[in-house]
Amino acid sequence: MAKPVFKKKLIPNLIAVMLGTASMQVVYAAPQAAQETKATQETQSIEVRGIRDTLKKNLAGKRDAQNIVDTVNAEDLGKFPDKNVADSLQRVPGISVDRSWGEGKAIFVRGTDKNLNMTQLNGQAVSSSEWWLNEAQTRSFNYDVLPSEIVGSLNIYKSPSADLDEGSIGGLVIVQTRKPLAFKDQLTLQASVEAVYSKLPGKTDPQLSGLMNWKSDDKTFGVMVAVNKQKRTMRRDGLEFFDDGKYTIVDQNGVSTPAYAAWGGGSAIFRQDRERTTTNVALQFKPNSDVDIVMNYMNSDMEMDNNNQNYLWQAGGLADAKGNIRVTNPKFITTSDGTKALVGGILGPKTGVSFEPIYRQSYIKTNVLDLDGTYEGDNWKAHAQVGSTNSQGGSTHDRHFWMEGDTRTQIDMGRDQFGVKYLDISPLDPKALTLKTGDDRIRKMEGKENYAQGDVSFDITGSIIKAVKVGLKYRDNTLQNTRIQGNADDKSAGWQSFSLADLSSGASPMLSQAAGSQGALTQYAWFDDALVASKGVPMFDKAMTYASVPSQNYTIKEKITATYIKADYAIDKLRGDFGVRLVKTQQTSSGFLGNSSIGYKAISVTNDYNDVLPSLNMVYDLRKDLIIRGAISKAMARQTFDLLSPAFTVDGTVLTKATAGNPLLKPVHANQAEVGAEWYFSDASLFSATAFVKQLDTFTYKSDKSEVVDGKTYTVTRPHNADNGADIKGFEVQWQQAFGNTGFGAVFNYTFTDAKAGSVNGAPGLKVLGNSRDQFNASAYYEKNGISTRLSYNYRSESFGGQTMGGQVVNSAYGQWDATASYDVTPKISLFATAVNITNALVRSNTTDGLPLGVYENGARYSVGVRAKF
Repeated sequence: MAKPVFKKKLIPNLIAVMLGTASMQVVYAAPQAAQETKATQETQSIEVRGIRDTLKKNLAGKRDAQNIVDTVNAEDLGKFPDKNVADSLQRVPGISVDRSWGEGKAIFVRGTDKNLNMTQLNGQAVSSSEWWLNEAQTRSFNYDVLPSEIVGSLNIYKSPSADLDEGSIGGLVIVQTRKPLAFKDQLTLQASVEAVYSKLPGKTDPQLSGLMNWKSDDKTFGVMVAVNKQKRTMRRDGLEFFDDGKYTIVDQNGVSTPAYAAWGGGSAIFRQDRERTTTNVALQFKPNSDVDIVMNYMNSDMEMDNNNQNYLWQAGGLADAKGNIRVTNPKFITTSDGTKALVGGILGPKTGVSFEPIYRQSYIKTNVLDLDGTYEGDNWKAHAQVGSTNSQGGSTHDRHFWMEGDTRTQIDMGRDQFGVKYLDISPLDPKALTLKTGDDRIRKMEGKENYAQGDVSFDITGSIIKAVKVGLKYRDNTLQNTRIQGNADDKSAGWQSFSLADLSSGASPMLSQAAGSQGALTQYAWFDDALVASKGVPMFDKAMTYASVPSQNYTIKEKITATYIKADYAIDKLRGDFGVRLVKTQQTSSGFLGNSSIGYKAISVTNDYNDVLPSLNMVYDLRKDLIIRGAISKAMARQTFDLLSPAFTVDGTVLTKATAGNPLLKPVHANQAEVGAEWYFSDASLFSATAFVKQLDTFTYKSDKSEVVDGKTYTVTRPHNADNGADIKGFEVQWQQAFGNTGFGAVFNYTFTDAKAGSVNGAPGLKVLGNSRDQFNASAYYEKNGISTRLSYNYRSESFGGQTMGGQVVNSAYGQWDATASYDVTPKISLFATAVNITNALVRSNTTDGLPLGVYENGARYSVGVRAKF
């Protein structure tokens, strides 16, 4: 009976899949498994409304999974006041978010740094770039490009399976977009209009989103188009301390003291006009119950013109050719490595004050084109995916105006303390500063990845092994960084030296009112944007000459081939999977050695390595409402792109100093295990606890070593693999409960991580980058009679960065309150309001020794809007 089916039904459908996808994944499924799959597809078409129903659906996904996984569905995303996916992920156990720009940008999972986690769209990579000149090109996904509105669901895998991509040690986030045939009605129209008020800049901006979904009468073809447009006026006030290296401090009596000194510091007002347009188009063709082909296209385009004005003092910036800084009555602290650091005294008078307004035209662009095909027969299933993703980011112009004035400057620095006095001028006097020079720092980052994947799985009867899957995946990834430097020629006919008074219309706003420490500068004369546009920029551009900067240009190519085998098993109440993933990585890093003085030489370095990554997941159904889980695996994460650059750059001032990357860096590996229990004690309710341990074999650190390059000896700062690693131990607790039919409910989760890294060269051990010892999220909601409200609090204790000035960077604890409310005017129309960062939480950084690095205020945001669905 099977052969006629094979001839009449299987071959035409298989050809359709192959034509539609260009590669193939085959899955053998028993009739029972096929029925379960179809039941799941039918479940996906059920419309879920309301916080309680969505939380219930989230728990269903978590309960059925074989991995340790958390799920967030689209309706839940809509109930949060979040503008991108990172802000939504912060509410998941074990996840914290980088909020340095006031909106979630990168995530940290279970005590691991952002670069040890990966995000995918529909199971495949998403290329993302950065907009800022000084932002390193890492493997951390830039969530700026992904608004919450296009998301169907989020799955956060904390334990891997062999068929999931390698590259994550903390967790793998898979963002699933919506499919046209999963909608309930034949025609669905959704739209929202929102006005967002940002308190710090005092601006209101529009937010618009719309979705149209249509499917044919016979439910064989569907098309969805979703468009999201967000404008946001950002302002971030900051007090800054620019960490630097070692100098010789010479006091008024000629006494010399070797010490760390900051280049300087300042009082900064950063403003940015963000305009993000995201389009998602999906086509789905399902001619029968066995064949399913989906094409998904996502394009995100964000313009981010911004301006940063910073009134500066200098210390290291005043050093002479021998590295001496003259300071009257200097004050020091002793850092962790035994070296002193300058924290007080009188600097100057030469160029004791400077002012650097920066006008950038920045952007981020990302797009994904993905083709997905599935065939499901009586006894097997076929699935394949092929696609391409690329991104661009950077700035078409990054104009720096440099102004100077003569004054003695008195500094008084300490933990969260940024005291500064300009003794011979008033910062409010625009005539005290004169334009000396300027430059234009153009950077372009590009990434592109092509991928193809296919696997075969088949069901086995009469055995504890229920299914086996064998697969192959290929990825071809290229990343480029290009730098062009423009320098103002003050000898050109177009050059004109303005005083600040020529480009200023008055004082800046009062800045850092929440963050300002005693003695901090919180107001000064500043550039008027209109005067800069009409007078400053035309002169500036006429005097500019441009040249490539080869030492900062690099290309990194990766070819990654993975094969895997995974088996699903079941023994009575025990179920799960085990398998192994074999990965070959081929890296080629190309760049240039040297600088403009000694010339440039092209260089290319290859680094190939293989990984064997086993995994085991176990689920034991102790009772109908109680599940025990466990997992053991080996994971890996590749090094960030900026560290792999082979470029060797000689310092422009001290010609015996240089910085360099290291294309031969090894990836980070982790042996990890976890065990936990989940109690589903009531409707939409859960109590769970999971303990986990991760043993990392290495971490990356930077050191200064003497190297001979082309016959010359340099002190080179280069990244290296530590010969030891880090241990991360912790646990997660999650409680979620709906309180009967009262309409009230609560969600709470807490994560504890104890992370310890080894020492380097006998120095004290570092805290693990990105780790926070304590994280928790708490939400209370009420939903009844068309009214829905939610109040949420997100907290992470202090976290840690790299080494600087004798200590380690410490980011202070951060807690944020958010709220949202909605009212259903009709079943189809809702009014809503949101409040984000209600208490204006501050972002603070210091070193372990108390040197202040920065404190930033982003302000609160509020919005009102209307949603409609037809």
